[in-house]
Amino acid sequence: MLMLAAPAAAPGASRIYLDGRGFGHGIGMSQYGARGMADHGWAYDRILGHYFTGTGMGTLEGDRPVRVLVSSGGSAALSGAARINDLETDPGTTYTIARGGSGLAIRRGDRTVGTVSGFVRAEGPGAITVAGLGAYRGAIEVRGAGGGVNVINAVGLDDYVRGVIAGEMPASWHPEALKAQAVAARSYAVTASKAGDGFEQYADTRSQVYNGVRGETARTDRAVQETKGQVVTRDGAPVTTYFFSTSGGYTENVEFSFIGSEPRPWLKGVDDPFEKDAGSPRHTWRLPSLSLPRAQAKLGGLVKGRLRGIEVTKRGASPRVVYAQIIGTRGRTRVKGSDLKSRFGLPDTWVSFTGISATPGPRPPAPDEPGTTAPEAPGGGAAPGVGAALATVDYGGVARRSVTRTLVGEAHPATEGLPILVQRRTRGAWETVARVRLRRGGRYIAGLPGPGTYRARFRRHAGPPVRVR
Repeated sequence: MLMLAAPAAAPGASRIYLDGRGFGHGIGMSQYGARGMADHGWAYDRILGHYFTGTGMGTLEGDRPVRVLVSSGGSAALSGAARINDLETDPGTTYTIARGGSGLAIRRGDRTVGTVSGFVRAEGPGAITVAGLGAYRGAIEVRGAGGGVNVINAVGLDDYVRGVIAGEMPASWHPEALKAQAVAARSYAVTASKAGDGFEQYADTRSQVYNGVRGETARTDRAVQETKGQVVTRDGAPVTTYFFSTSGGYTENVEFSFIGSEPRPWLKGVDDPFEKDAGSPRHTWRLPSLSLPRAQAKLGGLVKGRLRGIEVTKRGASPRVVYAQIIGTRGRTRVKGSDLKSRFGLPDTWVSFTGISATPGPRPPAPDEPGTTAPEAPGGGAAPGVGAALATVDYGGVARRSVTRTLVGEAHPATEGLPILVQRRTRGAWETVARVRLRRGGRYIAGLPGPGTYRARFRRHAGPPVRVR
């Protein structure tokens, strides 16, 4: 059991707690979910049919080339080439291609052995090695880009998939999961293209992680061979097969994750029944809580005034956050779930925000008193929701005559009537001393049985400790 030291009590404090599920964009195939299905005996075609609604399997005729940007920079050093354009070269020698004049210069050591005005294409009897990166099957094309060059691997589709699978999924996973990944990677490659600048795919998560020959393993090569040419299809045509790490138990509609995208009938949210069994570390998660000033610093100019909380206004099928309102003292700001993901560094947009604030209130009225003046909130001004009369103190089960202090604050997301527990620290443990209910706007005011260190507990979260004197 993890033991945490109790934080120092503050005269008034507030925190935002971030809980969520999943890792990635949530669209298409969950890789941990595919692993769980495979471990439960599902074949790769059944796995793909589950994640991509209403699809089947098809087979491409022949091989087709894929062009992948593998590096971009000042120059490229290649070995293993038997021919560079029309120039016969020694595979055992390293040749450097760099910008030279209005084109590209091919150099062997300090000597320029050729110049071209277009692009350079290097081919060999086997894989070609790009210095600093590794070996690649097919050909290497070098094109001028700004002050440097782009290095592009022109490779057959299945050889491309061989270099992708282990970069996207551990090669030790179940063979049926690896085959599902092979088909998904192949389908994505033939339907999604960056287009332009002489290449269609990036070698990183902007497209798919591609490592060339160094990414190949015997187990993933077998998955490619046993699914050779196969793609996911709908109405006889290949479809784009997004995939990601962890769904949290449910995938998402494409239009709710990629805001502005058109709905796609095969990219609908579906349940992910075995992902939890597969051991994803991000099936559920909780990030460290944030003070309101720290949360506001992350949100920057999205907050109007001082931050009070975050309210989710629309969720997708999973339910990932589609839109939310950032609540400030001077108004609200509508944001997308992806904005919150970026600002807070969230693993996924399947997230809930719980805000809890607490501050000591004034002495409550005696039984025969009609009321007292309102307490001050931290930073000045009347404490929220207290008003001029404290005759509305919620005693929450505490005998009224024993109440000598009050605790006031807010909790979000606010639903009037939800319970909130008030706890006092006694001999190193937290003891519930009152149970009150939220008022309009998420406000509460609770009677306390004397001085001490208190906190408000809302939903699954315990708010920051507050010293009441």
